[in-house]
Amino acid sequence: MKALPAATAVNRILPKEAFYQRLSLSSELKARFVADISHISLANSLTADTLNIQPGCDVKEILLLVVDLKAQDFEYRIIERITRQNQHHLVFQLRYEGWEQFALYCSKLYKTEWQANGELEFDFSGSFTLDDIWSCFVRQIALRQEILPNRQGVEVAELLEKQEHILKLQRDIDKMEKQTRTEKQPKKKYALYTEMQTLKRRLAEEKGEYTWKN
Repeated sequence: MKALPAATAVNRILPKEAFYQRLSLSSELKARFVADISHISLANSLTADTLNIQPGCDVKEILLLVVDLKAQDFEYRIIERITRQNQHHLVFQLRYEGWEQFALYCSKLYKTEWQANGELEFDFSGSFTLDDIWSCFVRQIALRQEILPNRQGVEVAELLEKQEHILKLQRDIDKMEKQTRTEKQPKKKYALYTEMQTLKRRLAEEKGEYTWKN
């Protein structure tokens, strides 16, 4: 990753067998591991020493793992299992035939869209501790610009919670629109329509509260 200093570089291939031995994987996931992954390497280790910054209160080390894939149709549960059974804060760079995608686990798995290699450049400006660096990764991988275009001055945990709330509202509206279209009884159809309009107003309010705690 171009944004990281040379002192963080490790560039060590990790034997896939090491993951089999340490992780609790079902036979199905183990088979997908073998089928989907060419190899995994530890690209960078981000610590207070390698970055020459202050230690974090919560984050002591961030590892960047590069995962070279045999197929772009990857089983993402493997990433979840690796992260949930590892004490480090992990960032994954998935690579396949000139394309790359970044992923991390923060209560759930988040990932960027696939992009040409090197197209996504991380911005760590204003980061003074490892906690700040981790927040930068979460903001740039997990948060969706089209949902939360204005993020300044709000903690990343609050933004993630708000994003999940907005996405749930949108899913509820989509489901209710289908129910409204197929409902035959006029009284029930009107009730569904009224409830859907209430959800739409709530969604509009949520999207309009970009500066609600600034």
